[in-house]
Amino acid sequence: MEQRVSVITLGVADLAQARAFYEALGWNASAYSNQHIAFFQIGGLAFALYGRGALAEDAGVRDRPAEGGPMIVLAHNVSHRPAVDSLLVDASAAGATITQPARDTAWGGYAGCFKDPDGHLWEIAWNPHFPLAEDGSIRLPE
Repeated sequence: MEQRVSVITLGVADLAQARAFYEALGWNASAYSNQHIAFFQIGGLAFALYGRGALAEDAGVRDRPAEGGPMIVLAHNVSHRPAVDSLLVDASAAGATITQPARDTAWGGYAGCFKDPDGHLWEIAWNPHFPLAEDGSIRLPE
């Protein structure tokens, strides 16, 4: 696994309110955003806001934080689909718990999730809509 984070996703109680907050701070949502998720370009990575329950379901975790508690998923995007399976095997061998086996996603990619030994959630994702640059950074669609 390369030493980088591609997307930081916060699970939020109210997506519209959270998006309005970040936009009030001067951040500009990507055109790829919709009523279910908001994306913001931050340097060479993306920041996303997603409903807390949907994020927990997507990550395959039942022990999601209590309402109002923080929920965050760090994503490591890869340039080709087979790398998702390979990295999940590597993570498991290193001591991670697979919370969501690799599967085709509703957004047209392929992804799986794991918890590190301290319970932090990681998503390994191949996303054809967010191609990786040579340096591993991503650029959201305009």
